[in-house]
Amino acid sequence: MNIESLRTFCLGLKGVTEDVKWGNDLCFLVGGKMFCVTNLEGAPSVSFKVSDADFDELSTSVGIIPAPYMARNKWVQVQSWERLSMQEWETYVKQSYELVKSKLTKKLQKEIDA
Repeated sequence: MNIESLRTFCLGLKGVTEDVKWGNDLCFLVGGKMFCVTNLEGAPSVSFKVSDADFDELSTSVGIIPAPYMARNKWVQVQSWERLSMQEWETYVKQSYELVKSKLTKKLQKEIDA
């Protein structure tokens, strides 16, 4: 995985938009809510929301930490592109998308799915 393939994957999900926040963080959003964030400069890192069970397992793995400022919301930060396989990247990012989307209003969820 790299930033371009991450971008292509995220933008391929229904209703996803992108935005640059805090100067150099590329954020992917569904319904205006972030589900994946990567930095555009410096050492690669990608943050995303995970399930409670995955948070406990992933946040104690080498190369993955609880995401700064977002760990209380069960976000992790992967500190290198090579840390996960392409299939794992797609699984976790899609899971993050679904977790965030599930918290949106039913009306907004229907608009996204339409």
